[in-house]
This record gives sequence, C-alpha cells and structure tokens, in this order.
Amino acid sequence: MTALRVVPTWRHGQERLYVCLTDGRNIAWYDREAARVNLLSDDRRAEVLDALAPFLTGPVAVGPPPVPTPAELALLSLHPDDDLAPNRPGEALLVALDRTPPTGSRLRPDPRRRALAAEQAVGDALDALDRAGWHTLHSVPLPGGDRLHHLAIGPGGLYAVHALYARKQRVLVADPMVTLGRRDAQPLLRRVRADAARASYALTAEVRPVLALVGAAEVRVTAPLREVRVLGDDALPELGRQGGVLKPADVEALHAMARDRGTWGRV
Repeated sequence: MTALRVVPTWRHGQERLYVCLTDGRNIAWYDREAARVNLLSDDRRAEVLDALAPFLTGPVAVGPPPVPTPAELALLSLHPDDDLAPNRPGEALLVALDRTPPTGSRLRPDPRRRALAAEQAVGDALDALDRAGWHTLHSVPLPGGDRLHHLAIGPGGLYAVHALYARKQRVLVADPMVTLGRRDAQPLLRRVRADAARASYALTAEVRPVLALVGAAEVRVTAPLREVRVLGDDALPELGRQGGVLKPADVEALHAMARDRGTWGRV
C-alpha cells in the first residue's frame, strides 16, 4: 500500500486532487479538466499513479507542471490586498451596510438594499459565464470614490456592466436619459459610457458599456443607442454566446491586469 494521501480541493470552481506525503507536502496534483497529472518530481511517478488510480477517468497526460504564463506569474506576485478577484457582487455596498446599518422604515427602505440586490443579481448572471471562458470582477474601485459594478472579460470582449434595480417598473430610455417608473429622468447612460471609457484607458483595450436592468416590467427605447447596450438581467447570458474577439491567452492576460488594484489607480 502507498503512504501517499489524495486530498481534493477546489480552485476557481475547478476540482484538483493533490497527492501529499505523510508530512503534508504536495508532490503532485491531478487536474480533471485538463486530464493531466502534474508531477513535481518524477521519482515517485509509479506511487503517484497508484494513489490516483481510483480517481483517474480515461487516459491522462503525466509530466512536470506546465511553465506558467506571464499572466500567471503576475498573479503569483500580486499581494492579496491588491487582488480584486475575491470581491463579491456589491462588495462596496456590503461593506457600507455593515459599517452603517440601514435606518430606513418599511415604507422608506434604505436604497442601498435595492442597489445591492441589483448588483447581486447581475453578478450571479455574469459569474455563470465562467464555464464559457469568461471572468467577471465585481465592485472595481476607481479614483474619486467611483467604481465599476462589474467588469466581464471573455471571448466576446470586455464589458463594463452597470446594474440598475427596476423591479416591476417601466423603464424609458431616451439617450442619455433613463426614466425609472415615475421618477425624474437621469443621464445614466452618460455615466455608463464614462465608466467604460475609464476602464478602456486603464486596460488599453476596448471596453463596451452595458446597462443591466434588473426585474423591469417593460423597457422602451426611443431611438437607436450609441455605443451602449441596455439589457434585462435575464438577457445577460447573451454576452457569453459571443466570441471571436479575444483569444484565451488574451482573456487571461487582461483578467490578470484587471484584478490588480494598482491598474485602476490613475483613471
């Protein structure tokens, strides 16, 4: 019997099986999605394969770990405090609500709650695109206290997505004005475009603006929109069906750049 242990873990939503010595040191890991066993030392190849035998499905490649890409090397040097990838949808609002709890009544609820619900709904829809090769960053801080609600990066390009709570409301879009129910019209599309422009400057790549309306009862657009898309939250999967803009290596490189807080310091 082998003295090696197999320990399952999850990284970025993907399962890896690590092969460990009795003292806890890793000597290999099995990446199911890549169908590859990565050996840190070839001396224990037979023992590693014996330990993994019950878990292997079909033929697998066996060898040393692949050489890290420039994007992966950049992530290895990124300080955890500067890594934006762990941000949850609505991260800034969650922190604000924790620091200053809501004081509104049931008749006049704290508007941050609705804004948070919108960002969480949109964030969940965008996170679901991961399997199609997309990465989404949430609550990306910008100088001056502004932030991008969401930045989606994938085969179809880059999108700065602004979430707006519109549950059971009629929405009128007359570029650049957006009217929600009976409220006063606001030049929201101007801000959505400006956010995308700042992201384009920071990443030196085209970032397209998107306004995501969460739960709208009806959306009416009075004229063709300039450079911006207005989508219901249920239509966000359309972004994942687009491709032909970025290669996988470009997606990873842009994601590594975008998740570094320092990238956004001067936009």
